[in-house]
Amino acid sequence: MIVQRRAVTAALAAAALLLAAGCSSDGGSSPGGGGSTTAGGASSGVSSGASPSGRTAERTPPAKGTVKVVRTVAEGLKSPWGLAPLPDGGLLVSSRDDGTVVRVDEKTGRKTELGKVSGVSPAGEGGLLGIALSPDYASDHMIYAYFTSASDNRIVRMLYDEHKPAGEQLGAPDTIFKGIPKGYIHNGGRIAFGPDGMLYAGTGESGRRGLAQDKKSLGGKILRMTPEGEPAPSNPFPDSPVYSYGHRNVQGLAWDGKERLFASEFGQDTWDELNAVKPGGNYGWPDAEGRSDDSRYQNPIAQWHTDDASPSGIAYVDGVIWMAGLKGQRLWRIPLNGTKASADPQAFLTGTYGRLRTVAAAGGDKLWLVTSNTDGRGKPKSGDDRILELEVK
Repeated sequence: MIVQRRAVTAALAAAALLLAAGCSSDGGSSPGGGGSTTAGGASSGVSSGASPSGRTAERTPPAKGTVKVVRTVAEGLKSPWGLAPLPDGGLLVSSRDDGTVVRVDEKTGRKTELGKVSGVSPAGEGGLLGIALSPDYASDHMIYAYFTSASDNRIVRMLYDEHKPAGEQLGAPDTIFKGIPKGYIHNGGRIAFGPDGMLYAGTGESGRRGLAQDKKSLGGKILRMTPEGEPAPSNPFPDSPVYSYGHRNVQGLAWDGKERLFASEFGQDTWDELNAVKPGGNYGWPDAEGRSDDSRYQNPIAQWHTDDASPSGIAYVDGVIWMAGLKGQRLWRIPLNGTKASADPQAFLTGTYGRLRTVAAAGGDKLWLVTSNTDGRGKPKSGDDRILELEVK
């Protein structure tokens, strides 16, 4: 299941852990479409779970914010999914259906194809999904990718050689981790390196609900591993890459300034979730969707009816989680006080750019936002896909 690699260094073994979690259908519809009630019983399309005002040592952002679309960076993208900003400028974008990685010049919008990732088998919500840069990218120029193969979902790494001709710049994929369950739906796919230098991956339960509660399965989990694909030191379950479980379909991962992990998660008929992830935490699926009175399960810090969100990527900027909504076709702002929402979530860009897939910090008060106007079954919808630059507060 896990491709064995060299032992991790003592420096990695000493790396500190800290917090996150989050999943509704990736496609344009979900079975129930929302309409449930909040934990308090009142009918509502969104429920933040914000605590009453109280003293805290952490600075909380304003309850209300703003979003300004600065410009369209690039358009005409084909089924874009993952986004990785390069340290020397440029944005790498993965195409779910084409299985290619494209470099976008963030100043001119010019697109250059690096190459096609061999082994990608796109279907439904599967294909070439999340991408991330190696923590040592400056010296090793390695790109990590999560993709659906003919047999599973897996994580590979590839050398990016920009001195080669366009279309030939991507090296052969080296599989570091395999055996993640695949399905026509719920393949997860977001990967990111945490502040501890470890690689985190959000997986889906591939439509087989029982996998989420099975700690021996890789489906419906957040995984934590070394850059070589080994279970990370100090993981909550011995010799296992499982970091948290009880997830339906995790597609968003982000850390705050205190290295606490947050994750977005698709619900089914009632509640999408934003979670603060605890090592070893059980997030309830399929026994709980949204908040629960069962003490065995971690409750989300915010939840939405599935019509209003269907969340994919998230990003953290200055005390705020920004969350991209697919079916909801909007960008959500969730201000934080520690690991709680400090005010009700606020929606922006509702219906303006269609389905929103990926959001990434762009430095300062800026965000990159990627649209996803191809539905979960690979059929193009109106309009093309683009990258936007936003100014957020």
